[in-house]
Amino acid sequence: MSSEDASPRAGEPADDMISSLIPAVSKAHRKLAGSLLAELGLAAGQQFVLMMLWRESPQTQAELTKQLMIEPPTAAKMLARLEAAGFIARERAAADRRVVLVSITESGRALQGPVTAIWEQLEEQTTRSLSVAERDQLRRLLMKVLGSVSPDSTPPS
Repeated sequence: MSSEDASPRAGEPADDMISSLIPAVSKAHRKLAGSLLAELGLAAGQQFVLMMLWRESPQTQAELTKQLMIEPPTAAKMLARLEAAGFIARERAAADRRVVLVSITESGRALQGPVTAIWEQLEEQTTRSLSVAERDQLRRLLMKVLGSVSPDSTPPS
């Protein structure tokens, strides 16, 4: 294969561009998380709902959706699956029947230790080839990138 064959075609992003690497890392990380969480009956992403409810329960479905930065139908489907598994409960608020309150159940609370252990394992596996200094640097850089791409961020001057 010549070096010409390895270069991107006109109009195609290079595989080593940061904007190409971020989704590749994200997909691989999500797949790894999903394989680790599957033993608990969870799909990747569902742990975030549980983590938020371990800190504060109940929360409104709208607030969870906003914090997760996902679309309402996606959140509704995720919450329905967690509810069917017995990890959360949903009910209409007495004061405003349009509001859905989401609460952690005892079964959901019992997952806190196992999910935390899996999350620590995922962190270790994700960063195992990095030194402590590189982990700190990566964390700082990712926070900067997140600030750059977040909808509420302001462009740097």
